[in-house]
Amino acid sequence: MPPVIGIDLGTTNSAAAFLGEDGPQIIPNAVGGRLTPSVVGVDENGKVLVGAAARELQVLRPERCASLFKRHMGMDHPVALGGRTFTPEELSGLVLRSLKADADAFFDAEATRAVITVPAYFNDRQRKATIAAGKIAGFTVERILNEPTAAAIAYGFYDAGEDKKILIFDLGGGTFDVSVVELFEGTLEVKASAGESALGGEDFTRAVAARVLEARGVGFERAEARMPNKVSRLIQQCERAKCALSREESFAVRVPDDDGEFGPNSAEVAVTREQLEKWVAPILARIELPVRRVLGDAKLTRDQIDEVILVGGATRMPLVVRRVAELLGKDPRRRLNPEEVVALGAAVQAGLVGRDAAVDDLVVTDVAPFTLGVEVSKQFGGENREGYFDPVIDRNTTIPVSRVKRYSTLVPNQTMIVIRVYQGESRKAHDNLLLGEFEVKGIPAGPAGQGVDVRFTYDLNGVLEVEATVVATRKTVTHVITRHAKGMSEDDIRRAVRGMEKLKAHPRDEETHRFLLLRAERVYKELPAELRQMLGMLLDGYEAALEGRDPETIARHRETLEHFLTLHDPSANEEDAE
Repeated sequence: MPPVIGIDLGTTNSAAAFLGEDGPQIIPNAVGGRLTPSVVGVDENGKVLVGAAARELQVLRPERCASLFKRHMGMDHPVALGGRTFTPEELSGLVLRSLKADADAFFDAEATRAVITVPAYFNDRQRKATIAAGKIAGFTVERILNEPTAAAIAYGFYDAGEDKKILIFDLGGGTFDVSVVELFEGTLEVKASAGESALGGEDFTRAVAARVLEARGVGFERAEARMPNKVSRLIQQCERAKCALSREESFAVRVPDDDGEFGPNSAEVAVTREQLEKWVAPILARIELPVRRVLGDAKLTRDQIDEVILVGGATRMPLVVRRVAELLGKDPRRRLNPEEVVALGAAVQAGLVGRDAAVDDLVVTDVAPFTLGVEVSKQFGGENREGYFDPVIDRNTTIPVSRVKRYSTLVPNQTMIVIRVYQGESRKAHDNLLLGEFEVKGIPAGPAGQGVDVRFTYDLNGVLEVEATVVATRKTVTHVITRHAKGMSEDDIRRAVRGMEKLKAHPRDEETHRFLLLRAERVYKELPAELRQMLGMLLDGYEAALEGRDPETIARHRETLEHFLTLHDPSANEEDAE
């Protein structure tokens, strides 16, 4: 019977692996490759193509192919191909089904169980969508595993006897994750994770294509809408240029005609490594905040990191390697293939699930990569203000975890409350991602302050369950996502208008107050849980002082808040160091 297999379901490429006698091994695909392009197409005859064939078709008939759909997992984002409509989950399911067929052929038996990786920053909906994609492909999904954790597991398998702290820098085709991991006594403990679910090598490639088109006097978005064949072929050329410029100083990019064809007189645009690095620098700058955040949450300085490991194809770019070295003060390493290491780690985790004797002594712990909580109201100057975010599970809490908090009714004889569940790091609820909401009814009539216990349970797959229990009756409601985050509703608009009217003649309208509040809100997102709680209390005090409009009280709270920010604002500290 085939073992449980590990799968890296990537934005650009995917791979499957298993744990064999000689350690984790990649399963080759039907064309003998180790990586399968995450591309799906439908040809003229209505046949679905996946992988290398679909990638070839995409260059010629981009309207019949889909890629980068991993970025839309868990979203309402249908894709029309060849007269059919697919969801992102179905497209991912087709890629997974192709990997399953490769595994079936490799083992000469049906592979039915899998561990599938996701970016650490995938939210609850995206993780559930990945599980759905696995089921579409015919797998029993045994575990959803964070990609940087998988990479750390791969290194931990070979370095099991060592004690050290590792930073995993994972920049793939479409996502960026960074994790701090500690290895000790056969245990691999994830200390903290951060990242972005829409940042990767594909963004670099498209930036180069945009500049090449710009040099020809054409805007990228306009060309993509009106000349898709031209853009598709150009992106292929720019991907080649990006890879070549990791080794060479210059590369000639051929520019196709409006139909995506190359002729004997096709124009060429010379691109140098220096130009490439200048064009992608603003995109690459987005890695800095997650790196700072993960070190802060792990309560480590960069000097306490023993090794920096590069994961993902985009880390082959010299600019990326240099920037990582600058940020972390040491040369990063790439001892395993950066494009395969996540799949290899998933295979080791699959071995743990399948109780493989080769990993009997390995223990792995992981963390929740983002904060989860509910919307609450706060009282300022005798007035209840809604729209604040109250964390229930702080980011980088070891999972699995179950936490409960008690909330209360606001007004007398209130018999129902709405629980709105959010993911994010901002103090204001609307700046975070709404995961869903549900009603709790049957609260006994009585004075304000009737209790409702809200329990968050976050499992090893990163899937969230929320329960609300009315304290007086012990009636429990289990959370089911009933509404995805969408645009503003009419009620949201009306509340915003009312809020603006209140601000017109208010102290926080003054530039100094507005600046300090905005700065504090930014810093709030970057701090670890303990400091974030302190800053939240300082912000509450400052907002209450502004509500009271007493100049001396405002000045006192302002001074305290400014002193805190001087000590704990990472950006300010970096500027001072320079």
